[in-house]
Order: sequence, then structure tokens, then C-alpha cells
Amino acid sequence: MITPSCKRNTGSLRGVRRFLTSARTGVLLLALAAVAAPLCAQQYTIKFATVAPEGSPWMNVMREFDRQIRAESGGRLGFKIYPNNVQGDEKDVLRKIKLGQLHSAGITGNGMTTIAPKLRILDSPFLFKSADEVDHIHTLFDGELNKSFEENGFVNLGWSEVGFIYVFTNTPVRMPDDLKKVKMWMWEGDPIAQAAFGAMHVNPIPLSITDVLTSLQTNLVDGFYTSPLAAIALQWFTRAKYMLNAPLANASGAVVVAKNKFDALPEDLREILIRNGKIYMAKLTRVSREENAKAIETLKKNGITIVEPPSPEALALYENIGRQARRLLVGKLYSQELLDRFEHAVYGYREELGKKR
Repeated sequence: MITPSCKRNTGSLRGVRRFLTSARTGVLLLALAAVAAPLCAQQYTIKFATVAPEGSPWMNVMREFDRQIRAESGGRLGFKIYPNNVQGDEKDVLRKIKLGQLHSAGITGNGMTTIAPKLRILDSPFLFKSADEVDHIHTLFDGELNKSFEENGFVNLGWSEVGFIYVFTNTPVRMPDDLKKVKMWMWEGDPIAQAAFGAMHVNPIPLSITDVLTSLQTNLVDGFYTSPLAAIALQWFTRAKYMLNAPLANASGAVVVAKNKFDALPEDLREILIRNGKIYMAKLTRVSREENAKAIETLKKNGITIVEPPSPEALALYENIGRQARRLLVGKLYSQELLDRFEHAVYGYREELGKKR
């Protein structure tokens, strides 16, 4: 529900100011601040939920984003933040947004599947080899991808990259066949992981993200995939011994808000929200990349062994699996035409970069 803006209380404020002018005392000036504060209290609250843990880099930047929009709006706009899965998994959060119980979410690719399946092309298995390639794709395709959000009832406030995703296990995995010996977790309902593991002839165990740590502790699963930073933030790394240094994918993320909630905001607040969303989510991507690099060193110090593929031929095998997996998703998530454009853009950029070196 949208309440009246502070501007409609100017009559009350003028009366208080006349009283204070006649009194001319510092004590009563303090009284003005006390009276004015509730009159200009926050009128527009965006209820935001995420699986990210409190204290993680994702939440730290989100808190900065919230403070900035509060400052620029004079306290009229702010988030009410629910971290740590308290509102449920991403599907639960998106369902609550549709019901109007929440308004905004920090989502990964799994949430994007629910909103607009074609967005999952950003998480294509074994497609990207560097952050520069990811940035190049966003330069070319952001407009098209953001339109997909809006067509499905959401506004993208900014991409917030999770980072490159690695496989963690309790036995060393070097070749795809080694994964067949692992009780591998898969995020329930995640078609990208299903296609990638399917191309490797691996049968993972589908579970909600909220069940992973318990399942690792009880040995229901003994392998998982995530970014190095998330492995630490979620404490999953305590149940693993090895990390395969062959990224499964680059996991995208975004902070989205329901379009009906966004459209109901005054124009000046929409501008503040969009502009700062881009600024702080770009910052979050930079921080995520820096922290993921540091996280790998932290994992090493905590006894995680980084396992390298044994040969260039092994790396080529993973790339071939990626091509197979991406084609398994054509017609389910995205079109062949979109996949062709993405692959052409990545391979072309890689080739041009190679020529310059």
C-alpha cells in the first residue's frame, strides 16, 4: 500500500516552523527535528528476500544499496531485507512476490528459470573461460535479456554475478567418468545442472539449496557445485576435500523487483532505484570476483586440494560435454538461434583476443 508523500505534510511543518521562529530557542529547534522525522518517515518499502547469508559480500553490498537509496530519497524509499533463506528458496520467494507478500529478490540462475527460461543461457555449461568474456556478452545482450524480465513481470535492477562454479567432492575428480562414483547434489529443478550432468552420464540427487548442508553432514550427498565464495559462506566446504579446477559454468545473478511495484513508485524514486541498482550490482560483481579469487586461497589453507584436469585433451573433453549439454537445452530454455548468437559472440571475442596476444 502506498502512503501519502512528505510533501503533503508541508502545512503541518509550516505551523511548527512559525512556532519555532517566534520561540527562537535552540531547544525548540531540536523539537522540530523530532516532529519532522515522523512526518517524513519512509513511505515506500520494498520487501526484498535472498538466500545469501548475512555478513556475506552479497549482503554487505545490498545493505550499502539500501542506505544509498534511503539517503537520496530523503528517507522516502528503502528495502526491508530478509536474508539467510528466511523467506524460503528462490522459488518460494518468487511465488510470494506473485502473491504480493514480497516485492523483490536477489536471484541466481535457478530463479531466472522461473521468471524467463531463456535467461539461463548466461549459465551455459562450459561456455565461458574468463570474466572478460562474460562482460563482453553483457555488452552485446543486456537490452535483450532485460526485456525478457520485463515481459514476465519483473524489472532487473542490476546483474550480480555469483561467479565461476566448481565441483567439490570427497574423492578426487579429474575426468568426467570420476563423477559417476560421487553422490552428487543437484539444485532441485535446475535444468542447466541436469543437462550438464546428463551429458556426463551422471545421476545427481536433486535437493533444495536449504537441504544441502544437512545432506552433506548425513552423507546423503558427498559432492556439490558452487562458487568458492559461496562454498565458504554457506559452510559447505567443511564437508569437502577436493575442488576440480574446470569451471562448470559462470553463474549469473540479479536483483529484481516486481514490475507492478516498480511502476507504482513516483518517477523520481524509480530513477534513484534503477541508477543505484546498476551502480551497486556492478560493485557486487567486482567484489564477487575479487572475493572468489581470495576464497580459493582460503579453501587451500583449510585443506581443500585443487585438482587439475590431467591434460589438454581432458579439458577438450569437458568443452565437448558443454556443447552437448547446451544443445540438450535448445527448445527447453532457449532457441537454437539465440545459442548460435551467444556461441558466435564468445568464440569471436576469444579469437580476437588471441590475435592481440
